[in-house]
Amino acid sequence: MTEPAAAAPDETAALAKGGRTSFFGFLLRLLARLPFLFIAGRLPAYGAEALGRFAYATLVVELMAQLATLGLKRGLAGELAKAERPESHVVADALLLGWLAAAAGAALLIALPWIVFPGGDISGFDRFFPLIALAIAGSDIGLAALAFRRDIGATVRARSVVEPWTLSITALALGFTAWGSDGLILAYAISLTAALVASLWPVWRAFGRPRGWRPQPRRLLDIARTNLPLAGADVADWGSRRLDLFILGRFAGPETIGIYYVAQQVASLPQKLKTSFDPILGPVLAVNLAIGDLHAVAGHVRQIGYWIGAAQLGVVLALGLPGQALMGLFGPKFAAGAPVLALLLTVELFAAQAAVAEGALIYIRRYANLLWSLAGIALQIAVTLLLVRRYGGVGAAAGLACAALFLSIVKTQVLARTLQAPVGGWRWSLLVAALPAFAVGLAVQWLPEYVQLSAGVAAILAVFSAVVWTTGFKGPDRLLFKRSIA
Repeated sequence: MTEPAAAAPDETAALAKGGRTSFFGFLLRLLARLPFLFIAGRLPAYGAEALGRFAYATLVVELMAQLATLGLKRGLAGELAKAERPESHVVADALLLGWLAAAAGAALLIALPWIVFPGGDISGFDRFFPLIALAIAGSDIGLAALAFRRDIGATVRARSVVEPWTLSITALALGFTAWGSDGLILAYAISLTAALVASLWPVWRAFGRPRGWRPQPRRLLDIARTNLPLAGADVADWGSRRLDLFILGRFAGPETIGIYYVAQQVASLPQKLKTSFDPILGPVLAVNLAIGDLHAVAGHVRQIGYWIGAAQLGVVLALGLPGQALMGLFGPKFAAGAPVLALLLTVELFAAQAAVAEGALIYIRRYANLLWSLAGIALQIAVTLLLVRRYGGVGAAAGLACAALFLSIVKTQVLARTLQAPVGGWRWSLLVAALPAFAVGLAVQWLPEYVQLSAGVAAILAVFSAVVWTTGFKGPDRLLFKRSIA
């Protein structure tokens, strides 16, 4: 069997640089996200029930915001790559389109507040909470435009510094005020407003004022129609990661939802490793597809898939094996969510390869990608409804795991057939590195909880990293860790 052709070195270097920058942002977000969960779980003003109410409300508003972006988070790179109009005009069209859609969705949720807060007890501010969708949509589109210019630092600043740290600090401050009952939701709104400012200021500096631009309704509708499959794929992908929480919310109380939400947030940390590459992967793939270089596209997908697989597997082992100690960090009630955490971490391993393959499918097989995504959601709904009544959070996580495995297999195969080249990122070196790390993790579980969280997690990561570096990372693989590349 012949070795697949390697991707262009300069583009691999660009992917490595963008992923490296975003990975640094992932670490910053990790440092801020865990304190927020600790604050929400431990502070007397909050707790599992308040966290469950917060989780459900943000779930609904974020879903609506995803719909409002109309696929432009990933489709904007394709629009800009056409080079048919000034870039500032394209960005202005995208922002206007996203804000109009977000405003319409917010108006609907304001009129029907029980969709956002099904348990009732709606205060004056709660009713207008959906307006924050405008900030989400504007920030997403602005950062997508900057990613086309390969400015990943702006995403790191907005999403990994400004947003999470504002959320944690504001939630802590509000927890000791008369607004404590609504502190989590208020902190969330303030953090996203700050992230919007941090996203649009660099857009203004990079693209400038759109001189001569005028809103053109027909062009806006054309953009929306062109990106409809992308919008559907975005919502399907996002929805598959939230559907478990939504269904669980129909059969469980706020406390159970709060515990599941914490497990979901911890488990989503490996997912951030995949999304670290999204801002740079989309533009690089769009350029190669525009010139018809399908083998380069396959090479980039393989390389990103391996980098993500290696990083995720190490993090999954480090977080999953001492899972009970980790969940107990947020409060005694949360320790019961350890089995849910283990399943959700497994989901991330399954889902990563499907997500990387989708990064190319959205440009070359949009409708096929959307149909398979919908099939995955249908499978998830069926399995979750079958299991959630009896097994609660574990059943919801199991439904998500089944769908993630299904989509990983299908989307990778569809892309490989379309490109006529292998695209899988998994290698035997990952299993070789996982076995000794798993053994260390089993030994760590016998230690006191504080030792598991301090030394144990580091030991698992160290063993995995040492083995995968020596047995798996060769040649272009090591570009990810080079500070400067000629």
